[in-house]
Amino acid sequence: MKDPNNTRNTRPRRGSPLWIYFVAVIGVGAAAFAVAMHGTTRADLDALAANPVFWILAGFIVFGELRPIVTAGSAEHSGATTSTTFSFAALLYAGLPVAALLQTLAVVVCGAFRRHAAHRIAFNVAQFTLSLTAAALVLRAFGISAAAAPGRLWVPEGGDLPPIALAGAAYFVCNDLFVCTAVALHERASLLKTLRWDLGYQVLVHVALLALAPLVVVTMDRSAAFVPLIALPFVAVYLNASVSVRREHQARHDGLTGLPNRKLLTLRTEEALAAARADRSGRRRVGLFLLDLDRFKEVNDTLGHPTGDRLLQIVAHRLTHSVRPGDLVARLGGDEFAVLLPSIRDEQAAREVAARLRVALGEPVRLEGLSFDLEASVGIALYPDHAPDYGLLVQRADVAMYEAKVNRTGVEVYSPANDRNSPVRLGMLGDLRRAVDRGELELHYQPKVPLAGGPPVGLEALLRWRHPDRGLLGPDAFLPVAEQTYLMRSIGQYVLDSALAQLAAWWREGLTVRVAVNVSARDLLDVGFAETVAAGLARHGLPPGALQLEITERVLTHDPAYAAETLDGLARLGVRLALDDYGTGRSSLVSLKRLPVEEIKIDSSFVSRLADCADDAVIVRSIVELARTLGLRSVAEGVEDATTAQHLRDLGCDAAQGWLFGRPMDAGAATDWLRRTMERAPEPAA
Repeated sequence: MKDPNNTRNTRPRRGSPLWIYFVAVIGVGAAAFAVAMHGTTRADLDALAANPVFWILAGFIVFGELRPIVTAGSAEHSGATTSTTFSFAALLYAGLPVAALLQTLAVVVCGAFRRHAAHRIAFNVAQFTLSLTAAALVLRAFGISAAAAPGRLWVPEGGDLPPIALAGAAYFVCNDLFVCTAVALHERASLLKTLRWDLGYQVLVHVALLALAPLVVVTMDRSAAFVPLIALPFVAVYLNASVSVRREHQARHDGLTGLPNRKLLTLRTEEALAAARADRSGRRRVGLFLLDLDRFKEVNDTLGHPTGDRLLQIVAHRLTHSVRPGDLVARLGGDEFAVLLPSIRDEQAAREVAARLRVALGEPVRLEGLSFDLEASVGIALYPDHAPDYGLLVQRADVAMYEAKVNRTGVEVYSPANDRNSPVRLGMLGDLRRAVDRGELELHYQPKVPLAGGPPVGLEALLRWRHPDRGLLGPDAFLPVAEQTYLMRSIGQYVLDSALAQLAAWWREGLTVRVAVNVSARDLLDVGFAETVAAGLARHGLPPGALQLEITERVLTHDPAYAAETLDGLARLGVRLALDDYGTGRSSLVSLKRLPVEEIKIDSSFVSRLADCADDAVIVRSIVELARTLGLRSVAEGVEDATTAQHLRDLGCDAAQGWLFGRPMDAGAATDWLRRTMERAPEPAA
């Protein structure tokens, strides 16, 4: 399987250590190839072309390069190539010039087919030529020398196995050393670590492949017709390995972009953290970015999912070609990506990488005849500066990303000042994730009633968590933790779907009440939220007027223009809107007038002190009069006694909500309350 994070086709920077290494190896390899071919005559080449054995060998070597045996846990560039068996057999049977020529042909054909860069093809040719030369020198030291000319072909005997084994060892050592050095320089990793990474696997595979070469030679010498039989075991191994790799790739990679998924990101991050902990200098840092595309859903919903998928593939390509060699780009789902920096100098270097990613994504994309400008919000967390393990690293990168999105800064590094999470709350976050999957969340409903009497204004859906150990928890106990993570999206979707399902059940019974649902800041920052609401209403067969969405005043102060766009979409849909907790934020009269809301909810902090505090009474009166002037309904929250209710009636407040009229009830109790209320006041709330 091709690795999207593979940047080996990128030309090394001129003058860099990798560039110098490539130039040196290619130069020495070219000299070795020239020396090897210098002694080859025209007659030798004619004899080579006339012998069908060599054409069969050429075919197997080319096919082996094109189709490496990649096993689970390895990548295409580290897989074993069956060309090793046949090129080493060509070396034994016909000498270095023939083996080098056939291997060069295979590398060039493979490179052209896979569109490898010229420097990569040249390096691979040099690498194989030098490895074969080392093996040929070992054989020559034992007096073994062959050529393609008739009468000079060499067939090994049993006693020749020791020198063949030494030649194979020389081939393997040189080949592995050349490749691992290039990988270490490319990924800026330790050569010793790179050599040890899959040494056991490479030794085992190359012993098997090189050991078959003498058998191929003996078979070729008897009859060329037997040679294809040797390929059958390779075909069986290749097919089995392909099935294994395909399954592993599907389990660890995203099907759309081919990028690693969360599972593989976790594995690679744990490996990077282990390497950082083992660094005795203590200066090594690991960086993790969480990246979220801005306004992607708008593209997806406007032009369709195929176009959105194509856009995600372009994003994946740009990200993988904008990170440093050795960094890992993963897709977590939707328009969420992660970037792992296994080694990073400091926070400033991490910011530079993040800025480069945003610049790459900012290049206009043209699809379906339209040009798109992409933007992304990036959150950065570093080990050990911000988190000691993978779980906290992800959580704190998510906190930083959320700050970047809300504040529209583009890139943010984790800061404890912006994180309201404590160790206890982090433990709760893990429990909350499991609670969402286990269905431990539920909705309770609290009525809103008119102070002048009559049918209920509606019911507000209030989230509760039935914790297995702590009992029934209110939203204040867990939502502050969830709001800084993408878990809030799942919770918000659950609340909306559950409320609409219950509302539909009530309407089917003739209880045509309106239900209010609270909207989070993340919902307002999602330009596709209005479409999500519309789809939910259509799915449950409800009119838009049956739903009311409550937006807190504080949410609007973060990005009023961006929030207003979402609110306008909801208003055009016909969904009723209410401004919750009014009086606790900083919204101006002008901004309030522009908002498409029908209801203002007066915060309970003012209502609860209405009878005792003259200042709070003035505030409540002012809000009620403001609502009346703007043609809006005023609703007081937290009404718990008859005295407060009477004060509100005297002030002209329209409706109230609180324990005096009804505590939050589960769906069953709320249904009974509605039936009793509707019997006394059967007129529909709408």
